[in-house]
Amino acid sequence: MADNFSESQKVENLLNLALDATEEERLKSMQLEVGYQPIENEWDLIIKYSGSLEVVRRIASSVTELSNEYAIVTIKEPLIEEMAAIPQVEYIEKPKRLFFEIANGRRASCIIPVQSPPLSLSGKGILTAVIDSGIDYSHPDFRNEDGTTRIRAIWDQTISGNPPEGYSIGSEYTQEQINEALRQNIRRERERIVPSRDISGHGTAVAGIAAGNGRASVGQIYTGVAPQSELLIVKMGTPRQGGFPRTTELMLGIDYAVKKAVKYQMPVAINISFGYPSVTALIL
Repeated sequence: MADNFSESQKVENLLNLALDATEEERLKSMQLEVGYQPIENEWDLIIKYSGSLEVVRRIASSVTELSNEYAIVTIKEPLIEEMAAIPQVEYIEKPKRLFFEIANGRRASCIIPVQSPPLSLSGKGILTAVIDSGIDYSHPDFRNEDGTTRIRAIWDQTISGNPPEGYSIGSEYTQEQINEALRQNIRRERERIVPSRDISGHGTAVAGIAAGNGRASVGQIYTGVAPQSELLIVKMGTPRQGGFPRTTELMLGIDYAVKKAVKYQMPVAINISFGYPSVTALIL
């Protein structure tokens, strides 16, 4: 069957392989069985077509038309060859299994080799400073096994009242205050003690990539670069409602992180995921 399909070049090679494979071979593969429904002996397939799908509808169990002349078709396996012979059908392929890209990102970033023996680097004894939009400090990835926080301090530049020593804006929350907040079961009570929130979620995501310990995922498989490092968080303030932080707030955050690292006598890695577009002035 697959050899006849190959001659028309309408059917992708992976689908040809799947149709040629035994049931055992399909089950062993991560991709060959995707799209196949063994009880009904049907396939969910993607087709590129032109014109009308009327002839396809006559032989398929279901047809869902998409934009740009694509369609998802469910069809009995013995009828796939007949569908491939329809002039309006230009190409047929099987669905592919999707995976969370974080695993591929870790491999591409060469994180796994340095976290594995003999190096076994984990960030232990290192301070990871994240200068961003804040953090969800209650997230399991930023907590120790006993539930206490991995965060040394949070400087929220958007909440006035208690700035760090030497600075004039925002409020600083200590590790002790964060732990007290985490002992509260009700969110309202937590935020009464440490009201800092990450509204956009950007800072939390960045912190997770940099230093999340994976406790929120089963088996702790989604860990960050430095899962055993301690955290220092700066939530940058905005000069106007609805605006973005400026380089002045960023410079304050960097200065704060460096001074804290000196105070704690710890090496520090500072993560900055903010930037600004270059501006070219054209004078005529």
